[in-house]
Amino acid sequence: MANPVLKEGIFSANLETEHENLMTINGTILKTCFLGLLTAITFAYNWGLILSGFVDKAMALSKFGLFGGIILCLVICFGPKNKFLMFTTSLYALCEGLILGFISAIANTMFPGVASQAAIGTILALFSMFLLYKTNIIKNTGMFRKVLFISTFAIFGIYLLQIIMSFFNLSIPAIFSNSPVGIGFSVIVVAIASFNLIIDFDIVESLSGKVDKAFEWYCGFSLLVTIIWMYIEILNLLMKIQSRNN
Repeated sequence: MANPVLKEGIFSANLETEHENLMTINGTILKTCFLGLLTAITFAYNWGLILSGFVDKAMALSKFGLFGGIILCLVICFGPKNKFLMFTTSLYALCEGLILGFISAIANTMFPGVASQAAIGTILALFSMFLLYKTNIIKNTGMFRKVLFISTFAIFGIYLLQIIMSFFNLSIPAIFSNSPVGIGFSVIVVAIASFNLIIDFDIVESLSGKVDKAFEWYCGFSLLVTIIWMYIEILNLLMKIQSRNN
């Protein structure tokens, strides 16, 4: 399993055999769309603040969204899986919208149109991965999961190392620049983020009818985490490409 949010232990401990109110695929899709809508609302709000010149306020809200999102993510992942999931996952979506709205508006100021291009790219990648999954062109095999698991955590390890090095005014050479190596690295990260959706889709389908309906919110949250990661990586890739063309 690549997505750390969708841990097998969480679901195996909450399997239901005799329960009338069980998780469904359609219910999960609706919950995911609702969380996406909440993200879009705060995204648009913070974007609007940037356009209106309230950069300081937008930055403060994005910081609030960052710390709030981290706390809520921990609560959702490690807290009890019950009716409060609707509340905590919705708040998480609102927090993420504040962050994405800020960084997208700043990126779009530097490279006009890049945010909309990233959004379109994310939607296309989402539907492409869903099509590849449903047609069994890409199957969620044990080897596929193992490769994605290692690749995903390797990327997180690189990002963590970069954050630590930044405290000493250092940086990992090349891969975070707009050089061919940096662009190639971003392409690989976008691909890995996209392929994570295959595992997410398979887990959601396998859990349908087996766990409590409250897990529709949890799976919607898990999908949102992957989609947001994919959007940020596509945005970063497009910024690298456009910076070379300017």
